[in-house]
Amino acid sequence: MSKRDYYEVLGVARDASQEEIKKAYRKLARKYHPDANKNASGAADRFKEIAEAAAVLGDPDRRAQYDRFGHAGPGGQGFDFEDIFRNAGFGGGGFGGFGDLFEMFFGGGQTRYGPRRGQDLRYDMKMTFREAAFGTEREIKVPRTESCDQCNGSGAAPGTHPKTCPQCNGHGQISMAQQTPFGRFVQTRPCERCRGEGRIVETPCPECRGAGQVRRMRDLQMKVPAGVDDEFRLRLVGEGEAGMRGGPPGDLYVYISVTPDDFFEREGNQVLCELPVSFVQAALGDEVDVPTLDGTTTIRIPEGTQTGTSFRLRGRGIPYLNGGGRGDQLVRVRVVTPTRLNEKQKEILREFGREAGSKLQAEEKGFFKKIKDAFSG
Repeated sequence: MSKRDYYEVLGVARDASQEEIKKAYRKLARKYHPDANKNASGAADRFKEIAEAAAVLGDPDRRAQYDRFGHAGPGGQGFDFEDIFRNAGFGGGGFGGFGDLFEMFFGGGQTRYGPRRGQDLRYDMKMTFREAAFGTEREIKVPRTESCDQCNGSGAAPGTHPKTCPQCNGHGQISMAQQTPFGRFVQTRPCERCRGEGRIVETPCPECRGAGQVRRMRDLQMKVPAGVDDEFRLRLVGEGEAGMRGGPPGDLYVYISVTPDDFFEREGNQVLCELPVSFVQAALGDEVDVPTLDGTTTIRIPEGTQTGTSFRLRGRGIPYLNGGGRGDQLVRVRVVTPTRLNEKQKEILREFGREAGSKLQAEEKGFFKKIKDAFSG
């Protein structure tokens, strides 16, 4: 099978610079290296193809020969890749040695022992409708990992100190070199003696048993601002799990769950409620008491009020989170039809019906005419 064009293999233009070729090679080598694609079919062949292309194009002299003669090379016998890989050279291309592939990719045994940020925590808090509206202060109990006070997080007993692991010299990992037809490859694995920590605690702290951290139930006082809603999230900086090796702690995220109210509903920063009134109050008008978040207030129901009529109470809604005032409360009237009337009450209503019959019929006709006009366009 004929070989693909080396420029096509690396995905670069024919006038690409040496730095562009180097960058493309590193990217593809990371992706197709056999150790990273043990279960991928064809990864080894693809990696070999990439290595060949980089070996030729990464050297100015070989690249010039390839541009002129193609895969056949200057002598018509192709390029001697065994010689290329044996010498681990990319010439003046600046690749720093093909055999140092793993060092180039993974840092050649960099230490793993260093500061590490603690994990974030989540706390779910239930609140009443009014608590969410006006804010509240709560004391919550949060189980979390904290730095050990006895050893200051070192894991070593007071008066002692951790020692550098003699097996990995504090790197936390062991590198093993292997010579292959492609050059020298270096495989890295965690140090078994220090378990990748890079240090050894010979005399563990009796409080944390060498872990450097302990599990505690912490009481936290927190303030919930006015105007929060269901699924609102509060962040408490630095109140999460303790960091490792001097790293900063994580954060605590408090998720709000608001219990529905029996009378009020919320729509943004508006409060909605339904006010039942009697047939007589709606017909004749009246002053009625209305519950609000601040207590009871009085509103005037005018004569002839119908079910569905809404009244607005300005500034009686939910406070805005940014402190810019409050929303309104909308009071929706629902006229209650009387039930279980006695004979006297029924007779009064019959008399009312006889007296208002013609007027009601006229209003009814006008209502049906509006409906007819709406449908007829």
